[in-house]
Amino acid sequence: MKLRNWSWLAILVMLGLVVAACSSTAASEGGSTIVVGLQAEPVTLDAQQMSDYNSTRAGRNIFDALLHFKDESTDVEPALAESWDISPDGRVYTFHLRQGVKFHDGTDFNADAVVFSYERQIDPNHPYHDTGEFAYADFTFSMVDKIEKVDDFTVRISLKEPFAPFLANMAMHSATIVSPTAVEKYGRDFSKNPVGTGPFKFVSWTPGVEIVLEKNPDYWGGAPSVDKVIYRPIIDDQARLNELEAGSVDFIVNIPPDDLARLKADTRFTTVEQPGMHTWYVVFNCQKAPFDDVRVRQAVNYAIDRQAIIEGILQNTGTLANSPLPPVLWSYTFDVQSYEFNQEKAKQLLAEAGYPDGLSINFWVPTSGSGMQQPVAMGQAIQADLKKVGVDAKIETFEWGTYLDKTIVEDAQTLPEIFQMSWVGDNGDPDNFLYILLSGDQYPPNGFNLGHCKDDAVDKILREARTTLDQAKRTELYVQAQKMLVEDAFWVPIDHETQIVVMKNSIKNFKLHPTGDFRFRDVLVEP
Repeated sequence: MKLRNWSWLAILVMLGLVVAACSSTAASEGGSTIVVGLQAEPVTLDAQQMSDYNSTRAGRNIFDALLHFKDESTDVEPALAESWDISPDGRVYTFHLRQGVKFHDGTDFNADAVVFSYERQIDPNHPYHDTGEFAYADFTFSMVDKIEKVDDFTVRISLKEPFAPFLANMAMHSATIVSPTAVEKYGRDFSKNPVGTGPFKFVSWTPGVEIVLEKNPDYWGGAPSVDKVIYRPIIDDQARLNELEAGSVDFIVNIPPDDLARLKADTRFTTVEQPGMHTWYVVFNCQKAPFDDVRVRQAVNYAIDRQAIIEGILQNTGTLANSPLPPVLWSYTFDVQSYEFNQEKAKQLLAEAGYPDGLSINFWVPTSGSGMQQPVAMGQAIQADLKKVGVDAKIETFEWGTYLDKTIVEDAQTLPEIFQMSWVGDNGDPDNFLYILLSGDQYPPNGFNLGHCKDDAVDKILREARTTLDQAKRTELYVQAQKMLVEDAFWVPIDHETQIVVMKNSIKNFKLHPTGDFRFRDVLVEP
């Protein structure tokens, strides 16, 4: 992919309006259809490779995992596993699988498919390991010692040691079950030809235009009411809103904040909101000067007027972030070091670090992306605040897919000094924020510690918290870790976004989920 070209993008957007209108009308002739306006092009439709909102939202309905998060919750319930047993020492999980389930290609779901789906990700010698890049594999399965087929409908997973988030991880997208036959058929192209057991089946993907899914009439949990769901990438927020109001899309995300009050008052539409399991932040490259110095990292934290960004740019569609962890998660604490807006303090710290006359840095910004809210406008506001304390931040923008390729890398020397990122929790466990994003064990490709930061004392706490089954003790450990991480200032946490979607009022029974998934199985479309 290339850097965003505005003139070419304009042509694509205009063309997309025409194509979308035609495809939406044609699809509607065959029954109820929901056309969803996404913020960016999905990267993959292989759930085991997903690492961004748009891919998950477009593709997650194709697949099931052994367990499922309940509606509007991260509590788990049975899915492809009807029940499970846990050994007294917390190290062996035995899953009893649902019988009579078929993949969309007509092949049988069974224990062999479960073993294939997991070992494909974690065993470098697996014959189909080279069919993908599995960014979540280490995080999801690092504690797994072995996976065994007991019989056709029983799977035993043994852990190296107790692992508190294990059941929650088994409901994540990385733990979904893929059709072995389809992976063998398509190889690396499985990401463009996904086959699962989910409530919707893949039909087609026209890059830059649309992804089409149709209902699975034989779904084990009951066939959806909606016949088709079409996902359209519309990068520009205003263009996406215009298409909703013109009627060519039915459901949109990332509403321009200035338009939200007007949309809420419009009786044609329904607005659904939920506090987000989300954090938007600026990442420091801790392997490069000047951000290998905690004083410089703290200075930038003091220099940015985060509240002004939330009120002015985001129109209070987010809440102020003081910690990497969002307030909706258990173990969140307010009792951390406060970086109030104080540019004199920022200048003082920069001078103490050896930069009394300021410095120049590179600042990467995506033009759109998963949970990125208003990335360019927010980046420009941050740039202006830094300029006032003598930090010249040179912005370079990238399209979202390219941006991910350039920021999720093993070699920190290829990264700029600072860049933007956001994270939406996958499983409702603090481990999914603090460990995967900030542990020294989780540098890419093992995880998403993109700034390559490390605090040995924090790492020790986070490892202990993962293997402690007592939630009260885990809470104590995570509170301690948050205090240390905020003092380390590995990020500038800006805000926690409120999840907001706007849809035609004919769409009923849609419920937001804390993970950001769009679930359409139980949705109805009224005439």
